[in-house]
Amino acid sequence: MSAAPAAGRSLGTVGIATLVAAGLGYPLLIVAGRVLSEADAEVFLVFWGLLFGAGSALSPVEQEVSRQAALADVEGRRTGFAAVQAMAVCAVGVAVLGLVVMLPPVSSRLFGDAGLVAVVTAAGALGFAAQFGVRGLLMGHRRITPYSRLVVAEALVRAVLLGGFVVAGLNDLLPLTVAVAVGSFAWLVFARGAWTSVDLREGREPWGVVLRRMFVLVLSAGLTASVLTGYPAIVKLFKSPTEADTLSALFFALTVARLPLLLLSPVQAMAVPTVVRLSVDEDGRRRLRGLLAKGAAVAVAVAAVGAALGALVGPWAVRLLFGPAYVVQPWAVAGLVWSSLVLGAVMLLAAVLVARKQGGAVLALWAVVAALSVLVLWLSPGGIVVRAVLGLVVAPTAGLAVGAWLVLRERADGPVGPGR
Repeated sequence: MSAAPAAGRSLGTVGIATLVAAGLGYPLLIVAGRVLSEADAEVFLVFWGLLFGAGSALSPVEQEVSRQAALADVEGRRTGFAAVQAMAVCAVGVAVLGLVVMLPPVSSRLFGDAGLVAVVTAAGALGFAAQFGVRGLLMGHRRITPYSRLVVAEALVRAVLLGGFVVAGLNDLLPLTVAVAVGSFAWLVFARGAWTSVDLREGREPWGVVLRRMFVLVLSAGLTASVLTGYPAIVKLFKSPTEADTLSALFFALTVARLPLLLLSPVQAMAVPTVVRLSVDEDGRRRLRGLLAKGAAVAVAVAAVGAALGALVGPWAVRLLFGPAYVVQPWAVAGLVWSSLVLGAVMLLAAVLVARKQGGAVLALWAVVAALSVLVLWLSPGGIVVRAVLGLVVAPTAGLAVGAWLVLRERADGPVGPGR
């Protein structure tokens, strides 16, 4: 059986699982918009942004573990202890950050009087650290079916719990956030199967080496999250107390505009192991560079078309899904859709750099994107909505140019592996 059909089937399986998970996840936001007040909905969306922002920040756990597992799979061995070290380092780091979020000054700024939501956020983020490690092991060893089941199970747990709470009349802010956070622990069902691919006696690395590598990768992903799922929390920090409560409509529009990123998720999940395998010889590296150059050009064209469609149907979609109280302007939706599609391309370019073990380049790329978004949000004239949308347009566009330069300038001189 050739590698191409097998890769296609794997991509299809992961893609279907991602679409099913998205189909289970988006109704949660719709329900929240319908049952919560506008003030509570804003807090819920800040919670959502922080939790899944933490998930985005921890995604390098999956990428790094899948890289190690893919190399082990190619060499016909089990993944070494270094994968567990990567998970452990990130779990400690997210626990510390969770304690920071629970500090009263930080919690009150983000969640107002709903201080317990900070505790729920910290717990859910901790669950992601282990979940991404399990997913990395499954993906790297090409165990696509259990990987896909885990993707669906995470969303299914959230949907069942939140739906049950609403039916039972527990439709306040705290129960809904608990339902969402519990999904981060769906990995417990799949942990035993993934663990069979690990050999704790081999592949140990110095803890300092693991700490430095994961710090760079997680910091890079944290910067990524600041313009992705975590962006509502960043915007909330820059909102003046004197400004009207207009952010809930913008945040709901952002969730609609982020839908294209969900469609790219299966490609992103397989990007690192695919680059590892393509980079074992010069022919594969040449093919990879050609695909990346064409992909960047296509991304710009698709983003332009998507922005136009977003302006046409986006405001209507927000009112239809979340209620007539949430009104957003067409230009704002157009900017958010452009941002989402361009960010998807930037994320794929960053995954290539991860596979090449160029952590410094990944960090530089996302530092540019995050810094530009904050500077525009902070220094631009106009209201908070104008500044928020402008930040999400300028920063990813610059990031695409920087990412393409970093990737295409590479002159690969050998396979991607431990020696690179």
